[in-house]
Amino acid sequence: MRPPIRNRDMTYRILLVDDEVDILEFIRYNLVREGYEVYTAQDGAEALETAAQCRPHLILLDMMMPRMDGIETCRAIRRNPELRHTIIVFLSALGEEEQQLAGFDVGADDYLTKPIKMKLLISRLQAILKRIDNATAESPAETGGQSGITVDGERHTVRCNGKEISLPRKEFALLELLVQSPGKLISREEIYARIWGTGVVVGDRTIDVHIRKLRQKIGEQRIVTVKGVGYKYEP
Repeated sequence: MRPPIRNRDMTYRILLVDDEVDILEFIRYNLVREGYEVYTAQDGAEALETAAQCRPHLILLDMMMPRMDGIETCRAIRRNPELRHTIIVFLSALGEEEQQLAGFDVGADDYLTKPIKMKLLISRLQAILKRIDNATAESPAETGGQSGITVDGERHTVRCNGKEISLPRKEFALLELLVQSPGKLISREEIYARIWGTGVVVGDRTIDVHIRKLRQKIGEQRIVTVKGVGYKYEP
């Protein structure tokens, strides 16, 4: 683990994971200039060790790496309860829809493709990190208590039929949005805007992947699809 360059105005801790040293150092330098506390790792195994020590708010993760690739690394991070609040963003030259869906399937919060201009990358990361504060400010303490599912926005926990289940950040935010308005149809456009933000471009199947993962964890019947329109939560 390489120690961070410290900046007195830094707010968030970011872990960069990429086996290309030039890319790693270039992104690191620019993020430090923006006031972030930045750690680096050159493969998935090193990333897991570093993440356990520094507890980053966000991990920017490459897909193709030695020892452990990005998919394996993301899956391992999501299994660590101490890192359940960490945002994971893939930054990869693999931009095909299949690779992006694979990233979301293992719990990624977002997927960016290389090459990307540094100003755009910083802007995207700033928007993503703002969700931490926004979620804390806007989420009620508990929702959905009478439906068999309890969503605690402050503790980022979900209980389903009395048992606590672990959800990645995007799945948690999506479930919370639906549970807050039981029986109400929420359009795909509103979901995109509320969960991913209006400035973020994601694939058409991104919501479908997250809905499928939620159904696997809370039951098939609770989330109803209104084809071509959106989704609603039925207690």
